[in-house]
Amino acid sequence: MADAAAPRVHRLANGVSVICEPMAGLESFALSVVAGRGARLEPADRSGWSHLLEHMVFKGAGGRSARDIVEAIERTGGQINAATGYERTSFQIRALKGGLELGLRTCADLILRPTLDAGELEREKQVVAQEIAESEDTPDDHVFELAQAAAFQGQPLGRPILGQTPTVDAAQPDSLGAWREGLYAPDRLVISASGAVGEDELLALAEDAFGPAAGPALAVAEPARFEGGLRPARRQLEQAHLVFLLPGPGARHAHYYTARVFAEILGGGMSSRLFQEAREKRGLAYSIDAWAESYADVGMFGVYAGAAAESAAPLAEVAAAEIKGLAEQVSDDELQRAKAQLKARLLMARESPLVRAEQAAGQMLLFGRLFSAREIADGVEAVSAADVRALGEQLLAAGACVGAALGPARAMSAPERFQRSLFN
Repeated sequence: MADAAAPRVHRLANGVSVICEPMAGLESFALSVVAGRGARLEPADRSGWSHLLEHMVFKGAGGRSARDIVEAIERTGGQINAATGYERTSFQIRALKGGLELGLRTCADLILRPTLDAGELEREKQVVAQEIAESEDTPDDHVFELAQAAAFQGQPLGRPILGQTPTVDAAQPDSLGAWREGLYAPDRLVISASGAVGEDELLALAEDAFGPAAGPALAVAEPARFEGGLRPARRQLEQAHLVFLLPGPGARHAHYYTARVFAEILGGGMSSRLFQEAREKRGLAYSIDAWAESYADVGMFGVYAGAAAESAAPLAEVAAAEIKGLAEQVSDDELQRAKAQLKARLLMARESPLVRAEQAAGQMLLFGRLFSAREIADGVEAVSAADVRALGEQLLAAGACVGAALGPARAMSAPERFQRSLFN
């Protein structure tokens, strides 16, 4: 499981970090330029600005039009993409060997020299408004937003990354440009490349493209608090969509790996407790799974299920019972199976240059250093059955949960049934 060659980290004078991880035998590379800031830093009246900015930089940058930007990358067989999250914004390029200079200069243009044309901004606001409406019209997206809003109500983490139409409409070229300077400030920028790349070339190009970057940093995000609450929402649908959340450890917490194992045993695959009990034994749901989500300082456990309306309440009771059961007993067999699944996903993911580049950037932003595959696997392997039980006890002792339901009226009792079953 040892990495062929450990990636090395360099830092430019302005604070930009550069990570290079060559992978032998590849004819392509992945480049991620990641800003360690996102929607979590937005005040309420600027909700959605980080996502809007990510859209806008593609409308023109470095003196090139939107079409010029994508055609330049695609002409060489490359692909370009971007994503905005709560804690980071990532610009990604996949291309063939030899395309590093074009990729890096394109990312530099997007991040440092966007045009932010007023006419384009008004048009893009309409596009984002449609994206917001589409999310609200997609039940298995909207129910997650209901749950997130309940978990972190009154906080940036509780607001949708897409924002709301009124706050997005408030953005103007000058104000959005000022937001860009802080969001993409060099102190939290990481350039990460994996695959068919050379370290000397990457460093020289990074210095040339990002060495001049400057800008005032945004304030550090305030600590988040998992609040909890019930969010039943009636809608004329054929199926009920359910999300149940519990507070969990953040990415820097000592119980991070335990959280991953806990979620895997609970609902990580077809042999998980939830899949076997809710689907295989009782036929309550076609789709059901569990996961662990970690931000820098706080996290959560989640269960999602799609079920017939009449099955929603009994399914909620099953989910609560299985969570409580994990706080009481964990077999050696399911513990080892969960660990094997987590480690297998780790190794399979590392066969992708883009995953490697993104993971390295995320580790650098969160911890200021990189973790080897062996170090992560050892962290998973160190989790004991007692650790899993203890974490389950902590979840129940916290006394907070989220229950969200979207669908027919007959499913609206599910959130309360989950809460009552969990804590009574």
